[in-house]
Amino acid sequence: MPDGFLTTHVLDTALGRPAANLQITLYRIEEGQRQQCAQMRTNGDGRTDSPILPKEAFRTGTYELVFEAGAYLDAIGIPPEAPRFLDEIPIRFGISEVDAHYHVPLLLSPFGYSTYRGS
Repeated sequence: MPDGFLTTHVLDTALGRPAANLQITLYRIEEGQRQQCAQMRTNGDGRTDSPILPKEAFRTGTYELVFEAGAYLDAIGIPPEAPRFLDEIPIRFGISEVDAHYHVPLLLSPFGYSTYRGS
């Protein structure tokens, strides 16, 4: 069984705090099709309560995390423009090491975001 796993952390850089209660969906991409693997929300620390892709489900391949930024911004009272500049934020990435920890954080504001492979 692989020892790798996938986690995330979402920080609201405009407010300088974790992005709590933000919905995240994980898809595996196979033959150009998205297959949902998991869906969860961030906790008060901007993290999920468990790995998004735990050890028992971990395997190499192409994945996509979709962060529901628009719904989060609506919920915290950021006035929306029509349409909102950022709504769903998809991050497509590859997992090539079955025994590695993949950490894909999101730094979010109403008008921009960034990500990287963390530790």
